[in-house]
Amino acid sequence: MYSQQVKDSIDTKYLEDQIYVSFTYNLLFNKPKNIEQNGFSGGFSIGFIKDIPLNEKRNFGLGIGLGYSYNAYIQDLQIVNNNNTYTFSKAENIKTNRLSTFAIEMPIEFRFRNSTPTKYKFWRVYAGAKIAYLYSSRYKYSGQNEAYTIKKGKYLNDLEYGAMLNVGYDAWNLYVYYALNSLFKDSYIESEEIEMNAFNVGLKLYIM
Repeated sequence: MYSQQVKDSIDTKYLEDQIYVSFTYNLLFNKPKNIEQNGFSGGFSIGFIKDIPLNEKRNFGLGIGLGYSYNAYIQDLQIVNNNNTYTFSKAENIKTNRLSTFAIEMPIEFRFRNSTPTKYKFWRVYAGAKIAYLYSSRYKYSGQNEAYTIKKGKYLNDLEYGAMLNVGYDAWNLYVYYALNSLFKDSYIESEEIEMNAFNVGLKLYIM
């Protein structure tokens, strides 16, 4: 009878609804000629993902979430605003040259895991996509003779989308994201279009 009570108390309809937190190192791919990253570029995100099991064992499912992200890119691409006309060049004698973005993101994950109703630590492979709306940005430049900040510059794409992969055990996961579209829009440096893609790699925590 006791075993029957234990069996009855096991939640076979369990869900992996989770809060996620990620910390990343940010790279820029497809940089224009002579443009380089020259400092630690970091990122942070936090959000909630709703779990939708797709089979009876609940080890395969779909996750749909909503969250907030901040990303910084430290490099030597200088941005100048002349009456809402933006020009780009390679910065010289840099003290600070940082582009920061603030976004609302929606991750969509196809979720493979070896969880059970009584197994709370398990391996996972979550692959999918992420769409982010960049609602604000801040570019900060400080050089030998001047310093200024540009907020909400119109040189960035409002939407960013890309592929992502999360692999790990228990709460600890390797997180990789690659943007499929350019961070910049309609922007040129010496007649070369700026088509840099963000690549983020780091640690992602899933918290029950």
